[in-house]
Amino acid sequence: MADFARSHPGTLDSEAPAAALLDLPQRFEEVIEDLHVVRLPMVTRFRGITEREVALFTGPSGWAEFSPFVEYGTEEASRWLRASLEFSGLIPQKTGLAEAAPSTVPVRDSFPAQVEAGTSGETVDVNGTLPACPPDQVAPILSRYDRVGTVKAKVAEHGFASLEEDLTRLREFRRLYPETTLRLDANAGYTISEALDACETFAEFDLQYFEQPVPEVEQLAELREELARRGLPIVIAADESIRKAEDPLRVAELGAAEVIIVKVQPLGGIGAALEVIGASGLPTVVSSALESSVGLAAGAELAARLPRTDRSRDILGDRVACGLGTGRLFTADVVAEEAALTPVNGAIPVTRIVPDPDRLEQLAVDPGRFAWWADRLQDCWSALRD
Repeated sequence: MADFARSHPGTLDSEAPAAALLDLPQRFEEVIEDLHVVRLPMVTRFRGITEREVALFTGPSGWAEFSPFVEYGTEEASRWLRASLEFSGLIPQKTGLAEAAPSTVPVRDSFPAQVEAGTSGETVDVNGTLPACPPDQVAPILSRYDRVGTVKAKVAEHGFASLEEDLTRLREFRRLYPETTLRLDANAGYTISEALDACETFAEFDLQYFEQPVPEVEQLAELREELARRGLPIVIAADESIRKAEDPLRVAELGAAEVIIVKVQPLGGIGAALEVIGASGLPTVVSSALESSVGLAAGAELAARLPRTDRSRDILGDRVACGLGTGRLFTADVVAEEAALTPVNGAIPVTRIVPDPDRLEQLAVDPGRFAWWADRLQDCWSALRD
């Protein structure tokens, strides 16, 4: 691929007028180098899938990941591409009205077991993730996470019909891990009345927060009002309601949640995420979009830069456990196990990842899927230039 990436770092300004972007190459393959598409097998079904396809490419700052889920259209997926371009150093990171320099996080292709990142030693705490599974799988799944102090359990896989199965699994979790902090995530699986019943049922588990019980921001606000009226002290977090930069602001305006969950790619990059976090003023947890270690590295960088407030400490503690331990949901990653961004002592390092060439070859998709992703990247690139 062409030398444009090396000779024009940071050329594309996210606020630039469309006319200025016409000077950039029309073909995305002329902008980047080293495009790879891989398929990562999963330990168990999660979010309805058993394998995850991601695209990886390089820029002046290193490797970046582009991995919108396959059902997402071009408009939504193009925000994910903007984030990838930013993290690779091909566009500047935006913070307020100023442009920050490309990331200077150390590039590492491995790190020692005691969790160190470059020379800084900076780490971020992470939670384990417990998918819908039989109770006898709770211990084997969570054993992959080492010693995390917080676990997020998925509920409502089949809506309210999953309630009894969820309750049985959570009771087994609490029996095994009585002191571990528990969060729940319903992925917008309930109606308001169902969510109220679920909150009453799950109140026995002393939740840190309940993530996205219902789909819409207005429904979250209504749910919070009714929980307060019933005297149920359950903290509500918004996740699926936050996909664009304006979404956290609306959540804050309506009082729809006390915590927001943000992901780097859907919001368009670290700079955009920091802007909306600051504007919303709400305690924030950074989560992954089920990414490889390359994508998780961007989340770790954002998590390390989260603002610390009294309200955040009250709800989330002194060190926020972010949802960036999802590397444990894969049976293979683009780096060897000892180099992957997976939890050690409940944390991952803030670092950059260089994929292993052998892993890229072993996990590569077939030519047809590569062509599909290359076309998708081109469509998203064209949308950003328009």
